[in-house]
Amino acid sequence: METIRLAIQAKGRLNEESIALLADAGISIEESKRKLLAKSGDFPIEVLYLRDDDIPQAVSMGVADIGIVGLNEVAEKPYEVDVVHKLGFGGCRLSLAVPKAEQYDSPKWFDGKRIATSYPKILERYFKENGISAEIHEIAGSVEVAPLVGMADAIFDIVSSGGTLVKNGLVEVVKVMDSEAVLIANKQMSAEKKKIVDQILFRFSAVERSKGMKYVLMNLPCDKVDEAVKILPGMKSPTILALAQEGWCSLHVVIRDSELWEKIEGLKAIGAEDILVLSLEKMIL
Repeated sequence: METIRLAIQAKGRLNEESIALLADAGISIEESKRKLLAKSGDFPIEVLYLRDDDIPQAVSMGVADIGIVGLNEVAEKPYEVDVVHKLGFGGCRLSLAVPKAEQYDSPKWFDGKRIATSYPKILERYFKENGISAEIHEIAGSVEVAPLVGMADAIFDIVSSGGTLVKNGLVEVVKVMDSEAVLIANKQMSAEKKKIVDQILFRFSAVERSKGMKYVLMNLPCDKVDEAVKILPGMKSPTILALAQEGWCSLHVVIRDSELWEKIEGLKAIGAEDILVLSLEKMIL
């Protein structure tokens, strides 16, 4: 059987979350602090550790078959890859920010200004689409200090919480794009490797569906089942089992965390007892 190669970020938050997702999907990776490559003992995959901005190129060239990287890096790099799945972590946005003392009123403020960024291609497209003529100054790292030291009038950079902007006297004024971690794939993969990718996607989807969900079991009078079903529609419908005690049933259902307490209160009101709430690890449809 062929082995597929996955490129992930060598360090940082996306590295940690990628390894955690693989582990949740039953794919363990050898500890590899200093290695470039690490293998799995229970799945036909090896992991290639790279800088995040090198991952799209590696996947495009076939050095790696698939990769986990921020959508912002895919949008910035001119490499042909398929974005096959959004992974739901590593969320951030790419935004324009100006010094808080500036009298900003609209994107036209950027006309004639110098903007510092590590993402010149994305910014160039945004300015072109909006008829803005500005000087884009590409720098690597510490973009947020560029206005303070006189290198630029404003910046275009990744924003998560916005705390870094505040520390540097900047205010976010235009969100250009949202980003998150995505799974990308080489366009010329063999059919056998595509089957392995499908297996990975199946496992990832099962993990993702379980997040924010709870498995709830309870006992209630059988004559209250119809009322309970109205309160608790499950993925299709709740599972109902008869108990040894006459007139009582056991009801099993999956509930979103955000709805849990409201639903439980409704069920208690119609006579539900012995309610048990369990974490849900995987959900396979």
